Amino acid sequence: MTSEGSAERFLHHIGVFAADHEASRAFYTAALAALGVSVGHEAEGVVEYWHPDRDTPSLSLERADGQPTRGAHIAFAAPDRAAVEAFHAAAVSAGGTSRHAPRHWPEYRAYCAFVSDPDGNNIEAVHKEVAS
Repeated sequence: MTSEGSAERFLHHIGVFAADHEASRAFYTAALAALGVSVGHEAEGVVEYWHPDRDTPSLSLERADGQPTRGAHIAFAAPDRAAVEAFHAAAVSAGGTSRHAPRHWPEYRAYCAFVSDPDGNNIEAVHKEVAS
């Protein structure tokens, strides 16, 4: 038996461990705000991000006690092209490095932007659309 809405969800939450927690907090807070995602909960060394009206799916940013998360590719849904562009600008302004500026990717049928977070993870904003 499945719970209501579970067929529409694949992930509940994901965690990222940061080498420089403050730099990563600034990056994720700015980049995700452009997508309507904000800090939902914060405790010592942990920041949890989610939409104001629902707490899942969510991202947990944690201070790395050992190895930080590296090599991950995380894509966040964007409501439109303007949000993808705002995500890219905010992420770069907050210490991220642009991998790919916002553009339409016909092979994905999406408008996307890709940015490296302070630990080098590939962070993406994606707006699914029909190729134009």
